[in-house]
Amino acid sequence: MLIKLKNKDTLRLDDFIIKCSIGKNGIKSKKKEGDKSTPRGTFTLGKLYYRADRVQKPSSKIATKIIKKDMGWCNDVTSKFYNKEIKINKKILHEKLFRNDNLYNYLIVINYNTKHIKCGKGSAIFMHLTNHYKKTAGCIAVTKKDLLIILKLINKKTKIKIG
Repeated sequence: MLIKLKNKDTLRLDDFIIKCSIGKNGIKSKKKEGDKSTPRGTFTLGKLYYRADRVQKPSSKIATKIIKKDMGWCNDVTSKFYNKEIKINKKILHEKLFRNDNLYNYLIVINYNTKHIKCGKGSAIFMHLTNHYKKTAGCIAVTKKDLLIILKLINKKTKIKIG
């Protein structure tokens, strides 16, 4: 199964056309940390993270993990934990996963720069929730209803093609 990002605001998955938003600066082949762009390429999907205190565990064929208060995603280019889930530490720059807004109530990790990690090439690329389709810092954002549909259709072999 392949999810295709056809243009800057449409995902296609089988017969489903899903409205989405992407990085403020569009799609880039040479993504850099903090450039507010969505990386171009074909990527596998990682775990589904969810806020069990706010939402139910969804029906899905991919691995899931509950987001806890002390969880973050390292975006510190000087850290050996760059582009990995971490326990929050004030000395390491990070993206907080346990957020006050609802954007990360569900999030799927897009496996960009996660295998042979290159510091500064970009981190924390997720498919997460949106209410208003505002541009992101590089992630792909969809509504909760659409993300739940996506979760029912994908499996651990699903890839996403961006650009």
